[in-house]
Amino acid sequence: MLVVTALTPAAAAAPAPCARLPSAWRPDVAAARAWARRRRGTVSFAVRTDARLAGWRARRTVNTASVLKPMLLAAYLDRAAVRDRALTARDLGLLAPMIRRSDNAAATRVLAIVGRAALYRVAHRAGMRHFRAAAPVWGDSTTDAADQTRFFLHLERYVPARHRATALHLLRTIAPSQRWGIARLRLPGWRLYLKGGWGAGTGATDHQVALLRGRGDTRLAVAVVTKWQGTHRYGQRTLQGVFRRLLRGLVAQ
Repeated sequence: MLVVTALTPAAAAAPAPCARLPSAWRPDVAAARAWARRRRGTVSFAVRTDARLAGWRARRTVNTASVLKPMLLAAYLDRAAVRDRALTARDLGLLAPMIRRSDNAAATRVLAIVGRAALYRVAHRAGMRHFRAAAPVWGDSTTDAADQTRFFLHLERYVPARHRATALHLLRTIAPSQRWGIARLRLPGWRLYLKGGWGAGTGATDHQVALLRGRGDTRLAVAVVTKWQGTHRYGQRTLQGVFRRLLRGLVAQ
């Protein structure tokens, strides 16, 4: 049973994070790249703050798989029939499974409601350059790591103010079975919002995109996208290894 009150803004409140980016901090692109080169398949990644973008092969396009779902979430919440009213149990019955459990049937239903044009509007507002929407197989939409960080860095901007707390809460409460990669790292003082995408356990696709929010409006977005990892478990280890090295100095050992 879906408990609607668990998704209200009041319930989404959490202790304020206390981390700040050290003034001299930079993502360790060299260490992450060296790790990625030792792994199977292909790996690309990007890290974005308001001041800069860093990464490796960050403009290599890949299929989105389920990292499309936060864009579907934003498109749904920005509908004229939704943006200015309270969310209903029916709304949350679609959105919560789509984000928390990565329910594909719910995503298909949301896409049928919003249409590809709404996804392009989200992409345009976020300044995404290489996004292409596909239908009916929405997982075949294409994106790149740089564009995903552009969307995630201030993702609440693309959601009406009334629904921002709910959107962030969903991305913060991903099902435990899907909290791999960056979610396995200790990031003290940072509040983590994430979404993964994978190819039905085959290793053909393993992606993860995340927003880290610290003290005040301190934030960074990070995306690691991979192809042809062999198995989903191997892909998970690839993601965790890249994130650990890329965010060196923020990750507790």
